[in-house]
Amino acid sequence: HLDDTLARSPDVEITLINRDNFFLFTPMLHEVAASDLDFSNIVSPVRQLLKRVHFFAGEVESIDLQRKLVRVSHGFDCHYHDLPYDHVVIGIGSITNFFDIPGLEERALTMKSLGDAIHLRNRLIALLEEADTECCADIRGPLLTFVVAGGGFAGVETVAAINDFVRHAVRSYANLREDMLRVVLVHPGAVILPELGDKLGRYAQKKLAKRDVEVRVHTRVAGLTEKGVELSTGELIETAALIWTAGTSPNPVLATLPCEKERGRLKVNDMLQASWPGVWALGDCAIVPDGKTGNSYPPTAQHALREGKVVAHNLIVSVRGGAMKPFSFSTIGQLAAIGQRAGVANIFGINFSGFVAWWLWRTIYLSKLPRFEKKLRVALDWTLDLLFGKDLVQFQTFRAPTISIKEEQMGKRSSTLSAVN
Repeated sequence: HLDDTLARSPDVEITLINRDNFFLFTPMLHEVAASDLDFSNIVSPVRQLLKRVHFFAGEVESIDLQRKLVRVSHGFDCHYHDLPYDHVVIGIGSITNFFDIPGLEERALTMKSLGDAIHLRNRLIALLEEADTECCADIRGPLLTFVVAGGGFAGVETVAAINDFVRHAVRSYANLREDMLRVVLVHPGAVILPELGDKLGRYAQKKLAKRDVEVRVHTRVAGLTEKGVELSTGELIETAALIWTAGTSPNPVLATLPCEKERGRLKVNDMLQASWPGVWALGDCAIVPDGKTGNSYPPTAQHALREGKVVAHNLIVSVRGGAMKPFSFSTIGQLAAIGQRAGVANIFGINFSGFVAWWLWRTIYLSKLPRFEKKLRVALDWTLDLLFGKDLVQFQTFRAPTISIKEEQMGKRSSTLSAVN
């Protein structure tokens, strides 16, 4: 919004700072992990999305509110820049939290970034490849056991996608059978997808169970060792893959700011202003008051999207003058894909399940995906997925093998080989 409005003014400079040079469409992240979508189709280059806003690719290290400076590190040597500002908008989100559970930080997989999704896909394929070799016949159990911790949207969509992927992929391995696979979802609550209500949560549990996903409710992960996942029930599930989706925390940068906070997130007013002049916040890192309920708005994408527009409007007013606009929004609905062309959704208070909910999920999120080019590519990927099997290629980033031998030594090696022949 600022790119189309305030950034047109020659006396205004707007800079966007981000670690990655792309915008990641996170609702489709699990489809990348399950080989349903090419990973490049759910990202949009920032420099193509924005025409007038300056972009700085770097990591925000700190924000000095007294001196009005943002310290950023970037480059191969991670050198620092201090960027001055008059207004700073903080939308640095949240990061994965392992809650100091033994072994998680060292061994668990996560599903927060594009790299996480690619890494998970590679790990799934690597485990299938290893299990298929005859030398691993006696230890196939842990290699073919996949555990997802967390029964929220991220966990349910991830476990459903993983289950579909490995059960389809195993057909390509001569020494493996589908009945060797074990997929487990661990959730601390009474029913998964609590945000959608008891009815849809139980429907999702029933559907996953029919597809041989073990759903463990009232259960927490107590630890992760080389042998496997230790549960709060005392059970040990031997596995080489635990995917953690059960917790996030505000970005640590927020802890250094002298602003009013709640549970580590910045408290803002209904104009999305923090307690420090010139500081604005939105999204996962902000506590945004809901005047209708007296609580705060949930940290979801549909809220953050509209918060961004309100912040943009109020920034323009702050610079040019006029009346600010308070943030007010009622949740439209929430959706989750649960695999095999099924889903669950609540739209305007009406529940949907099965194929209709899955179709709504794909239609709504496709419409939200930035840029027509990416929409077309995703639609094409989905169409091809109906006709062909899942791709089992690992996207490894290893360099190709190299050698360094002087030219005269090459001649000697050739002569020796000829003599042997």
